[in-house]
Amino acid sequence: MASPFLDLSGDPILLEQVLGSGSSAVVVLRDGLAVKTLLRYFWSSDVQVDMNVEVIQREQDVYCRFQLSNPQCDGIVKCLGFSKEATQLTYMANGDLRTYLATNRPPQRLQLSWFHEMARALEYIHDQRVLVADIASRNFLLDSDMTVKFCDFSEASLLPLDVDMDTVDDNGYTTRIALGFPGAVNYEVVTGEKCEIDLFEDNLPTDGRATWPRREFLPSTEDVWLGSIIEDCWIDGGFRNARSLLRALDSVALHPPSPESLNEQPLLMKSSGFIQKLVDDR
Repeated sequence: MASPFLDLSGDPILLEQVLGSGSSAVVVLRDGLAVKTLLRYFWSSDVQVDMNVEVIQREQDVYCRFQLSNPQCDGIVKCLGFSKEATQLTYMANGDLRTYLATNRPPQRLQLSWFHEMARALEYIHDQRVLVADIASRNFLLDSDMTVKFCDFSEASLLPLDVDMDTVDDNGYTTRIALGFPGAVNYEVVTGEKCEIDLFEDNLPTDGRATWPRREFLPSTEDVWLGSIIEDCWIDGGFRNARSLLRALDSVALHPPSPESLNEQPLLMKSSGFIQKLVDDR
C-alpha cells in the first residue's frame, strides 16, 4: 500500500517502509538503514520542497560537526552518510521512546540508565557547540539493546566553536532551556504521563523568543521518583549545565533487593553527599 509521501524520484513510498515523519522529513527503512529524506507529498509546492531540503542540509551540518569529534558519542544515532536530499542513519530496532512508553513500564534500573545516557549525550552535544531546540520522548530512539539515543537535530543551532555555552542565547534558546526538556522526558518516563512544553505559549504573537514556562504551569514533582532532579532541570538556580545534571544522577544508587522483596520493584536512595553535590555543582 502506498503512503502519501513521494521519494526522491517522485514515486510513492510504500507505507510499510515508513518508520516515521515530521514537519520536514520522512524516515524510511531501506537495506537495513533508516534513511531520512525530505518530506514531499503529491501536493507539495516547489517552495515547500526547497525549504525541506534546507532543513535536511542544516541537520547534516550538525552531523558533520559531530563527525569531527573523536570519539563520537554513543548516545546519538550514528550518521552513516548523506546526499543532498537524504541522510543515512543506523536503524534503531525498538522505535521511539514515546511509542514504547505507551505500552511498557520500564523498571527503575532501566530508567536510570536512560537518564544517564541522555545527560551524557547532551553534555557531548553542548561540548560540540550545538544547541538542541526540540528534545522530547518522540525524538529518542531505542536500540536493540534498549539503549536510548538522540535522533533529531532538524531544529538545532550550530554555534561557533568558541562560544560560551553557559551564557549563549540564541533567540531565547539557552542551555538552561535545553536542560528543561530532559527533565520533562524524565518526568514522562517515571510517571507515564506526557509533559508537553510550549516555549511560546506566554509570548506575544510578534515575539519569536523562546521562554521557559513559569513553574506553576509544570506538573508537580512531589512524591515523584527523581523528583528533585527533575525539579532542578526546570527551575532557575537549578543545574547549570548537563555536566552538573550528570553528576547528580551519578549520586543516585539503587538499593539491592532484600530477600523478602526480590519480586518487588527496587527502591532508590540518594547517597549521603547528594545534596552537597547539587550545591557544589551549580
